[in-house]
Amino acid sequence: MTDSQIQCLFGARQMEEHFRTLCSAILATFGGDESLVLVGIRTRGYTIAQRLAAILGGNLRREIPLGALDISLYRDDLYETMGCPILRSTEIPFSLKGRSVVLVDDVVFTGRTIRAALDALLDHGRPGRVWLAALVDRGGRELPIQPDFTGIRLEIPMPRKVSVKVREIDGEDSVLLERRNAP
Repeated sequence: MTDSQIQCLFGARQMEEHFRTLCSAILATFGGDESLVLVGIRTRGYTIAQRLAAILGGNLRREIPLGALDISLYRDDLYETMGCPILRSTEIPFSLKGRSVVLVDDVVFTGRTIRAALDALLDHGRPGRVWLAALVDRGGRELPIQPDFTGIRLEIPMPRKVSVKVREIDGEDSVLLERRNAP
């Protein structure tokens, strides 16, 4: 893909503003809720969850339990993709029973990733309630799944893709718009 097919929607500064929006919404809902836990969807959803846990923990003056969820084997397109899925570990070092779980992802699009994440999460226990947080909601649902907490909502037409880059993995913080080639 050439650089002309990639457009930076937000750099690190704007991304930080959207992060603060996301944190404020979560704090407003869960300020005193001791049952709050965050579970990030591998890979960038988990990185965002790590940042959220640090910020929320600082504001609430307590540690926010954090887990990581791999959904590779729960995807409905597992057999349609070429090659073998890359499996990463799921690490949820606490009981989900009765907890208020905020499931975290970088971008919510069709809803299929979140459907897979819910299946994977429920294999690890039965939370009291599951909420969804996403840094970017790009619209275009195929399933009736909506984030409860969002840093920013965009309406991005097909065939474009929204990608989040995080400094821990990619060396920079940014939100990119990529033009996909038509099938």
